[in-house]
Amino acid sequence: MTSRGARCIDTDDGEAYRSKDVGLGRLSNRCVPRYAAPVSLTTLRVTIGRIVLVAGVLVLLFIPYLLWGTGLSTAQTQDHLRSELASQAPAVRSPGPLRPGLAPPVVAPPTTPPATGAPVAELMIPNIGLSMVVVEGTGTEQLRAGPGHYPNTPLPGEAGNSAIAGHRTTYLHPFGDLDRLVAGDRITVATTQGLFLYAVSSSEVVSPTDVAVVGPTPTPTLTLTTCNPRYSARTRLIVHAHLVASVLSGSAPPNSPAAPVLPRSNSAELSAATPAEGSVGGAIAWGAAVAVLITIVWWLALRVRGARRVAVVIIGLAAWLAVVLGFFQALAPLLPASF
Repeated sequence: MTSRGARCIDTDDGEAYRSKDVGLGRLSNRCVPRYAAPVSLTTLRVTIGRIVLVAGVLVLLFIPYLLWGTGLSTAQTQDHLRSELASQAPAVRSPGPLRPGLAPPVVAPPTTPPATGAPVAELMIPNIGLSMVVVEGTGTEQLRAGPGHYPNTPLPGEAGNSAIAGHRTTYLHPFGDLDRLVAGDRITVATTQGLFLYAVSSSEVVSPTDVAVVGPTPTPTLTLTTCNPRYSARTRLIVHAHLVASVLSGSAPPNSPAAPVLPRSNSAELSAATPAEGSVGGAIAWGAAVAVLITIVWWLALRVRGARRVAVVIIGLAAWLAVVLGFFQALAPLLPASF
């Protein structure tokens, strides 16, 4: 009788043989114990190939997500910001005609700095088709919502140099065509204090550490900054504009141009979306979910046939793409300056 647990396979001549001595370690030359088959080189190649294929698909999906997919959440956020800004000053939308040269432009009085992330103005540049709400702050979260106002500068319409940063290629790329602006192009800014018209005076490219471009100015100025060149954060493109006309809303008393407002704080570097503001653990968890889900879908698809396989693939891929979107949203903030 064969000892418990001993298993033998057929010998070369096709005759099955069981040795009563298998349990004692003395194997007949006609009986071979059945061990687990080793992983073949072909299986290893196929597994590696599948991993590389999935990784390649993720990379191909991530690039369009950065360039266009990030704009979906930004567009939704902009709708909320626009409604919030309109509720704060419904009359600001059309306070009156702006006619440069008829009278010296009037600046708005300084106000209390708004909360980080709050809407502060609507920025309109017809020559590049831009109309977006500006939020307070230039951190990663703020620039994902839209152009961001440098907290260390006056608000648009106030005396001094008001500076605004914006993405060039991602999150609706508000400043994607900033390089197309030339001297004389008009920039309109609507705030809770009124409507302000600026004319572009110059543009330049500087290093990220050249914070002098957002420093105080003796006249009311608007400075726009973005990463340069496209798809890179190596330098900064700067556009300067000066105030040429303004109409204050009824809630803001007239005020003549005043001395520039000193910065509220110093900045060591011109804004770009700073890295490592996201959660590394969150990105890893989402990445693991992507790997586990695609493995399950693949395993199930290999074990069913016909209509069931089609259903597994369709439902599985839909769920996988939803998890991939979460992974991309967790991963994007961890990348170096998302420009």
